[in-house]
Amino acid sequence: MPKETPVLAVVLAAGEGTRMKSALPKVLHTVAGLPLVGHAIRSAQEAGCNRLAVVIGPDRPDVAKAVAAIAPEAQVFEQKERRGTAHAVLQAAPAIEAGCRALVVLFGDTPLIRAETIRALADSVAEGGNAVAVLGFEAADPTGYGRLLTEAGELVAIREHKDASEAERQVRLCNGGLMALRGDIALDLLRAVGSNNAQNEFYLPDCVSLARQRGERATVIRVPEQEALGVNDRVQLAACEAVLQKRLRETHMRNGVTMIAPETVYLSLDTEIGRDVVVEPNVVFGPGVTVEEGAVIHAFSHLEGAKVGRGASVGPFARLRPGADLATKAKVGNFVEIKNAVLGEGAKVSHLTYLGDATVGAEANIGAGTITCNYDGYNKFQTEIGAHAFIGSNSALVAPVKIGDGAFVGSGSVVTKDVPANALAVARGHQVVKAEWATHFRARPENVAKAAKKSGA
Repeated sequence: MPKETPVLAVVLAAGEGTRMKSALPKVLHTVAGLPLVGHAIRSAQEAGCNRLAVVIGPDRPDVAKAVAAIAPEAQVFEQKERRGTAHAVLQAAPAIEAGCRALVVLFGDTPLIRAETIRALADSVAEGGNAVAVLGFEAADPTGYGRLLTEAGELVAIREHKDASEAERQVRLCNGGLMALRGDIALDLLRAVGSNNAQNEFYLPDCVSLARQRGERATVIRVPEQEALGVNDRVQLAACEAVLQKRLRETHMRNGVTMIAPETVYLSLDTEIGRDVVVEPNVVFGPGVTVEEGAVIHAFSHLEGAKVGRGASVGPFARLRPGADLATKAKVGNFVEIKNAVLGEGAKVSHLTYLGDATVGAEANIGAGTITCNYDGYNKFQTEIGAHAFIGSNSALVAPVKIGDGAFVGSGSVVTKDVPANALAVARGHQVVKAEWATHFRARPENVAKAAKKSGA
């Protein structure tokens, strides 16, 4: 088959995942900010699989929607009856019939499979002279796993643990589930799989014996046990999260990021961090975060859907929500929350502030306790703060409102009207001072009696 013929990845994502004990389908539980099924899809894409099919369970528009968001080009097929893995792959028969050099079968609950592993599986059947390639790993404890039985370097059979002899149970090479089939034989093998077993189901591993009966070769692509780790419950979900977080941290650190306590930093798969960024302990990067060179993310900060510019400073104890955009050398300090707001170059929001739906000009200074009142219970409104403006502490800016370049807002003001450039706005009640009022207040008989009682007189 010509080399330009596509490699097709079929991702099986129809399992119910009952052991997760969740209303959410198993494949939509997340690891590193991405649904489990998304990891299989992204690895397939990175491996060069130029066609994608995903098999989902019946009445699962939520899974179909998630797949479309991650890979709009993927074909989605429904497995109405759960009759085994080979049966599931055959639901994507229209995609297979369109032709491929290699068919790679992936699982939506194995998020640690690397792109190079998928590529090795595909190349083994497309160019390596094999009809079938199976993922295998050496298990520390092989109990319960299907065994991969080999002779002279070739895979001759896959034996389920319950069917294995005592000698076969000593084999530590186990079935990792993933499989590649050569494109010209894939449909024939899948359609030849029978259901003559206790469960009356059609099993993908049977493709090995069927291929060998036809004089074809099968082989094993070996990976570390950790890479083949699947998710069946929340304990395994956490185990996969730990493995992937370690991978991500190491990748970022090798690319020039300093993590003071890396084991306390949590990243998303799509987190982008530039060189010479310093990340202090207990920082969480949700999906969609970009941090440019030389920025500092201080301890206990949480970022999601945010961009942090070159040399900017965030935290400690800061929260950047989706749409937060910090320009070069901007500063967001402790207990500050930014949502859908742009901070200009050198702008400072140092502490105890909420800015939502706002733009802040270059070198502006936002005092402690300032908030943008952006929501009236029905609609959101914008606040615009000009360059070099100064907003005094404990001010409330009621949107929609504009504070001009270089303008000042007095501390404690509630600003409801636009403030022109270089003007001063003070919007608060006048202070009244009554001399000796406190002395007379304390001298009232009832207050004297209470004070005596407090002191124990």
